[in-house]
Amino acid sequence: MISMALRVTTLAERPEFASSLFAMDHTWHEFVFNDPIADLFYPIATTAYADYVLVADDDAEPGRLVARGCMIPYRAGGAELPDDGWDGVIRRGWLARERGLRPDAISALEISIRRDVQGTGLSSLMLAAMRDRAARLGFTELVAPVRPNRKHLEPHTPISEYAFRTRDDGLPYDPWLRVHVRAGGKIVKVAPRSMVVAGTPAEWRKWTELPFDRTGAVEVPGALSPVHCYVEQDHAVYVEPNVWVSHPLD
Repeated sequence: MISMALRVTTLAERPEFASSLFAMDHTWHEFVFNDPIADLFYPIATTAYADYVLVADDDAEPGRLVARGCMIPYRAGGAELPDDGWDGVIRRGWLARERGLRPDAISALEISIRRDVQGTGLSSLMLAAMRDRAARLGFTELVAPVRPNRKHLEPHTPISEYAFRTRDDGLPYDPWLRVHVRAGGKIVKVAPRSMVVAGTPAEWRKWTELPFDRTGAVEVPGALSPVHCYVEQDHAVYVEPNVWVSHPLD
């Protein structure tokens, strides 16, 4: 159980969490970790981006990670939110850092909650802390390529339809999108190719324990859209759509 005394700080303020930051028990599927663009952020997250990583623990278990949240500053240059979503902001953030350019935008990358305390409202608290941190860093908007958490139940539904589906009360149908809107976010557009994971059928068999032995669309547990498998060409490609949400911070 999580008590009410949740501490949310930056990794820069609590560097002792660096070694366990990505060891927290989670519910992410294996294939997600094989997006190559992630290597431009995660291996250096604890050093180059410590001010943009949030960590949370609880007074009932001090020093044990309860949740984490990652953001990345990037150079938008006045351009609209990119179609390549999650991959796009990581690549733009990496390029800005390598070229010594001043970031003019900031994007959320993930909020992860420890498996045993999911469903306790921590995602809302972490999102609020992320908004507050982005504002303290001087940004007037936090954007997020949101991964709707029930889209995997409808892999064949177009994201353009799913993203804007609402309940009778006008709030988004998807629970995670609903959290963002309740926090003050606005759904802006779809990011149709937010994450791309390519591999051989053999690699996909390892990641999913599915056969991947026939050409065609393969439904993979946890995937938001089908994986396109081409046995004759010895590759399978997953293109994940996300939903761009804007959080004004003024």
